[in-house]
Amino acid sequence: MPTEILMPALSPTMEEGTLAKWLVKEGDTVESGDLLAEIETDKATMEFEAVDEGVIGKILIAEGSEGVAVNTPIAVLLEDGESVSDIAAPAAAPAASAPAAAEVAPAGGSDKAAPTSAPAAADGSRLFATPLARRIAADKGLDLTQITGSGPHGRIVKADVEGATATAPSASPAAAAAPAAKSAAPAGAMPAGPSTETVLKMYEGRDFEEVSLDGMRKTIAARLTEAKQTIPHFYLRKDINLDALLKFRSQLNKQLEPRGIKLSVNDFIIKACALALQSNPEANAVWAGDRVLQMKSSDVAVAVAIEGGLFTPVLQDADTKSLSTLSAQMKDLAGRARDRKLAPHEYQGGSFAISNLGMFGIDNFDAIVNPPHSGILAVGAGVKKPVVGADGELAVATVMSVTMSVDHRVIDGALGSNLLNAIKDNLESPMTMLA
Repeated sequence: MPTEILMPALSPTMEEGTLAKWLVKEGDTVESGDLLAEIETDKATMEFEAVDEGVIGKILIAEGSEGVAVNTPIAVLLEDGESVSDIAAPAAAPAASAPAAAEVAPAGGSDKAAPTSAPAAADGSRLFATPLARRIAADKGLDLTQITGSGPHGRIVKADVEGATATAPSASPAAAAAPAAKSAAPAGAMPAGPSTETVLKMYEGRDFEEVSLDGMRKTIAARLTEAKQTIPHFYLRKDINLDALLKFRSQLNKQLEPRGIKLSVNDFIIKACALALQSNPEANAVWAGDRVLQMKSSDVAVAVAIEGGLFTPVLQDADTKSLSTLSAQMKDLAGRARDRKLAPHEYQGGSFAISNLGMFGIDNFDAIVNPPHSGILAVGAGVKKPVVGADGELAVATVMSVTMSVDHRVIDGALGSNLLNAIKDNLESPMTMLA
């Protein structure tokens, strides 16, 4: 029976995507591991590959199509002995309850969203299995009714039968029927506000150009609106004297120059935040609906501006890494973020974030907490300012203004103050971060 290939979920939050490019055409023979297409999500362009063999009988979704929902059939795969004339047969069969999808996976393998399990026999007699899985089962003498499929809609795939034996016990029906948790709201849902018609009428007679929203901009609009409406923000501000850090950085960069390493002020800020989270472990936490998850390592996200939006790649275990390692990793993540080549696990997670607009000449600003993080540090530019020294003398120093936005459900005022003071102490005494 011809098999429908479905639009894959390339990240846990993906609701729809753009079929950017087909890498195969109708009539092509594909095997497990062959790349089928390039899919654009709200965050990245990713390749996905087949894990079954067959012939591409028909392409259902044209190249460049936008807003293709997850689990929408995008192509039809034919097995041996089948032809294009067989494709219409499954659609006419009244007994079919759900499309039988060929298993597909992103090229990264481990980055795909976890499949939803379902009973292998959907109606007590009908069984969903890929042609390759059926052949392997027949060769090994396996009873497919005793195997729980891990593919879409509970479809049995190659991996399910390869490690099974003829005496393999049946999977627990209760476990097979457990539904996957669903997001409370679609990732691309737009916030409430004036309707398009209302706004267009308001500006009748004025010259303007309409700019369509891509998936990334829709997601940013929806999630940040939700964050601002649902997270009880409060803000803490500090001025940080950068003179000692700039001098120390200059010395380090001279020593690291033969190795081609150049540390930025942002590298020190990442390290300072990571160490401050370790010295204030209750702040190193995320909001999880009805509980708080207190993290052990300091995973720090850093906002990276790209055309049309931004990414927040995460530097895991930042508290244990050297400044040079953090610098190299940040450059790599930022470069691939701008090319939209990050895998989902590289921009998801973390407990705290940094948004630095100092390089754009911004003195200070308030950032929005990115859920489920407990806080975000908004970093302004370092500028020369008059300061009063410890001896009461007036002097000139390079001062950087920072604002920490905090989720009050996770961090209270005193804890937030301790965290920001620790960040300030680390940056004003940078040598201690190497101890």
